[in-house]
Amino acid sequence: MKSRVAAIIPAAGFGRRMGHSTPKQFLLLNGIPILVYTLKVFESSPLIDEICLVVPPGMEDRCRIKLLEPYHLKKVGRVISGGETRQASVHQGLKKTSPDADRVVVHDGVRPFLSGELLRRVLETATGEVGAIAAMPLKETPKQVREDGTVLSTPDRTQLYLAQTPQVFPRKVLMEAYEKAYADGIASTDDSALVERLGFPVRIVEGAWDNIKITTAEDLHLAGKILELRREERGRG
Repeated sequence: MKSRVAAIIPAAGFGRRMGHSTPKQFLLLNGIPILVYTLKVFESSPLIDEICLVVPPGMEDRCRIKLLEPYHLKKVGRVISGGETRQASVHQGLKKTSPDADRVVVHDGVRPFLSGELLRRVLETATGEVGAIAAMPLKETPKQVREDGTVLSTPDRTQLYLAQTPQVFPRKVLMEAYEKAYADGIASTDDSALVERLGFPVRIVEGAWDNIKITTAEDLHLAGKILELRREERGRG
């Protein structure tokens, strides 16, 4: 029997670092809202059964009318308002996923270049009570520093990765991790960190250099370049 997979797409931020009046997830990239690129990956994946979209309060109807209907995003069964933090938004989405879902995928709404292949690999790695996350190995030497900028140590970069999304966990494990975090007063912007603190294993799946999170104007410029590169590659193919 096929396990049921639910996806939570947190897209409830207002993108103040972008310096734009429109929340970043609704900005256009080659004429299409950034969030639509993200949702299309999950819409087209046969591995995803349901999508819960978490948006800024008051924008639920706008998303349905401006995004879901025009772009035929039928797997988005719920559009709900988010909280004041990413953690609160994901928790709200988690509570709205189907109790029948065995696993939950969390993916940032402003990571529009996720490939179906990377999504598949992360899902296939998360089995039983094991979680899995996309992450990239460090290319540069990291430094641990004091507040005044003085170097404390040089960690071994071969053991360090930069976390990305998607992140996949058993629904019951992720729910327990979130509820325990709130009970303990723990705040985090990384779902895996909450699962790890409970002692559940999480495995790394190598991500992709273009699986960027768009948070600044520079990121938006880079996203445009990534689209150009993809068009060129398709043209050569």
